[in-house]
Amino acid sequence: MSSKYNQRKAVSVIKVQNKKLVPALGRGVRLLDFVATSSSKPTLTELASAVDLPKSTVHGLCSTLTELGLLRRNSDGTFQIGPHVMQWANSFTRETSVVREFAQIWDAESFLPGATVTLSVLEGAEIVYVAARNSGTIAGFNFRIGMRLPAVFTATGKAFLSYLTEPEIRALYPEGLPSPMTPFSVSNVSDLMRQLRSVQQQGYSVDNQEVAEGMACIGAPVLNAQNQPIAAIAVSLLANTLSKEELDEVAASVREIARSLSVKLGALA
Repeated sequence: MSSKYNQRKAVSVIKVQNKKLVPALGRGVRLLDFVATSSSKPTLTELASAVDLPKSTVHGLCSTLTELGLLRRNSDGTFQIGPHVMQWANSFTRETSVVREFAQIWDAESFLPGATVTLSVLEGAEIVYVAARNSGTIAGFNFRIGMRLPAVFTATGKAFLSYLTEPEIRALYPEGLPSPMTPFSVSNVSDLMRQLRSVQQQGYSVDNQEVAEGMACIGAPVLNAQNQPIAAIAVSLLANTLSKEELDEVAASVREIARSLSVKLGALA
């Protein structure tokens, strides 16, 4: 069965099964469904053809969805799913098995007994902590479930952002990065991109005193069945307390725990 057939089938479901829906809302969801399942970023013309609507109607719908953050229009005129959708997706994520699986894996781990480990999801430009195993306050900082922090400064945030392109990063921060939390916080997109390239190369991310002076965090992404980050874990400890060899061992353990959790969620091993 072809990808094109699957895409057209997806956008036709609402027409067949939900005849009493508000028409404009139904058309908007059909557009979002097509963009989400498309193997490439569609143009306005392709969208109009896919959902069998006049181009003028699709233009109006896309403009509204873009203004609401549900779609993003790229510089070449193509469309992709916008960042606002992540708020809904991550709300669903918190109700699924990822938190339970995290707790089961961590409770069974003997690695770094008493360490502080956290599980986070990305919402827009912020990280939201959805689970935590605290060993106590580290450098005066304590993680709490529901806490939000700028993604650019955190290890889990950098794990997520490493999956984005530079244009996507710049679109996420059109007015520049947030105000630094410490003197060590990354302050511009160019430096952030260098950090993210390192994350891609080494397979783990580091917050070296960017959130709190004296605290370092090592993170890794948790992937879903599409091998995209659905969450991220991080271990936090006092900065400058580990040798390079010990740091490498901690990073390897964090990566392995993230890999185990990813496999449970359907990612490729």
